[in-house]
Amino acid sequence: MPISHPAVLAAALTLASLTPARAMSQSTPTGPTLAPAPAPVPALAIVNARVWTGDPRRPWADAVLVRGERIEAVGSSAEVRKRAGAARVVDAKGMMVTPGFIDAHVHFLDGGFALSSVKLRDARTKAEFISRIRAFAATVPPGTWILNGDWDHTNWGGELPDRRWIDSVTPNNPVWINRLDGHMNLANSLALAAAGIGRDTREVAGGTIVRDASGEPTGVLKDNAMDLMSNAVPAPSLTMSLRALDSAMTYVAEHGVTSVHHMGSWSDLAVFQEAHRQGALRTRISAAVPLSTWSMLRDTVAAHGRGDAWLRIGGLKGFVDGSLGSHTAAMLEPFTDVPSDRGLFVNTPENLYAWTSGADRAGLQVIVHAIGDRAIRTQLDIFQRVEAENPARDRRFRIEHAQHIAPADMKRFGALGVIASMQPYHAIDDGRWADAVIGPERAKGTYAFKSLLDAGATLAFGSDWFVAPAAPLMAIYAATTRRTLDDRHPGGWVPEQKISVEQALRAHTAGSARAGFMEREVGTLAPGMFADLVLIDRDLTRIAPETIRDARVMMTMVGGRVVYDPSGLTR
Repeated sequence: MPISHPAVLAAALTLASLTPARAMSQSTPTGPTLAPAPAPVPALAIVNARVWTGDPRRPWADAVLVRGERIEAVGSSAEVRKRAGAARVVDAKGMMVTPGFIDAHVHFLDGGFALSSVKLRDARTKAEFISRIRAFAATVPPGTWILNGDWDHTNWGGELPDRRWIDSVTPNNPVWINRLDGHMNLANSLALAAAGIGRDTREVAGGTIVRDASGEPTGVLKDNAMDLMSNAVPAPSLTMSLRALDSAMTYVAEHGVTSVHHMGSWSDLAVFQEAHRQGALRTRISAAVPLSTWSMLRDTVAAHGRGDAWLRIGGLKGFVDGSLGSHTAAMLEPFTDVPSDRGLFVNTPENLYAWTSGADRAGLQVIVHAIGDRAIRTQLDIFQRVEAENPARDRRFRIEHAQHIAPADMKRFGALGVIASMQPYHAIDDGRWADAVIGPERAKGTYAFKSLLDAGATLAFGSDWFVAPAAPLMAIYAATTRRTLDDRHPGGWVPEQKISVEQALRAHTAGSARAGFMEREVGTLAPGMFADLVLIDRDLTRIAPETIRDARVMMTMVGGRVVYDPSGLTR
């Protein structure tokens, strides 16, 4: 049964009293509406295809028959035609069919909001950064907050931006824009004043207020210090949140994503539940809420269950550390380029243990962000301790990102059954500059896809959208080639960690399904499974891996509903 909307909304509003900037400013469950999701197809047969099923019992076929929400048959074109009856028949002409891609790590609403905000990800110079903000500010009314951005200071040599860069071009608009990894933001002087942040503001545990030589804040806040801005930034209305969700669902459908694991808040969950109540969901969502609120989730699950195949709860997202790009990843040894710094913990090991243990005793899934090798070891130790102390069960602990693993900890993922939830795009992005930050020796354990598979770990692939594009074909390209975005590593950055196309496909389908306790419903193509599938214009296993990034999604189906079909193949 769907989660009770009033109950979830009440929980969201309880949190809103504690964190008003993260709650919806308009929260009535009636009013703004979305278009209803399309109905499932009565019957559709796709024939003459290269069908990669992901099912070990029958990994390949050349046709699939969908009837209503589910798959009726997978087999030869002759077999499927015989069973199709009056079904609409699509001749794939050799194109590839795969299970729908499952993105195991997104910030879904943030991604939707970012689609309509200032675009800074590819700003290559300080001047371009400033000019884009100036141009965007000219399009919005005075007083409007300028948010998102996704800037990357490594594009212009590594100098952090400063509020003084943009104050003169945003005299009437507070600015609060994030680095692309989400672990540091830049505020202009108007935003700092609105939040009461100045020279005398105290430092925040697990965060950094970047200051100039005179002690004045430059406007850059890292990790927990970003919370200082929370009371000043206005919350979006429910109308705007639903629009962001609609944009996000459209965007991921275009890239073949049929399910997402959302890392967010209780108020995000209330938005998803309202869309579900309206029958408007076109993407399956597993929504995780903050790990520190595990007792609230325990009570919500006990009262209302874990949801259904469209919207599920039961996962809790926590943080050990920050990010490599922000120098807030917790490392065993100092950063190569800053020998005085080993990063930081966003939460204490004591709190992480208490939350993990309590959540696990309640039967909830614990999902923890750990990027640096010290952070990863700390959370693996906590998982091992909790597993030893609590009764045996199918817990499926997850480490999100698992980016820089110490060699001694590689085999622990398989031994402990910890799922490595990873984002291959980060490897070809960070690989442009990571060697300078941690050195080539530590880089050997970075985005270690092959070593983790060899250790018996389950890989669950995702994007970390808005941080990176929710584009599974690019993720598969990244995992199989490891060619950095600047093409300076044509043979691959840390090439020994490349994996095969089928291994990458499995991580983005069945692996992510398992990470979300959904492997009996989605992630493979077999009779009785939900008809979540993607049609791709070429067989990814029969082309040079370097050309995978040129492949295109031709059709996306979720539960028999055609949610993307630009060429009208199914009409």
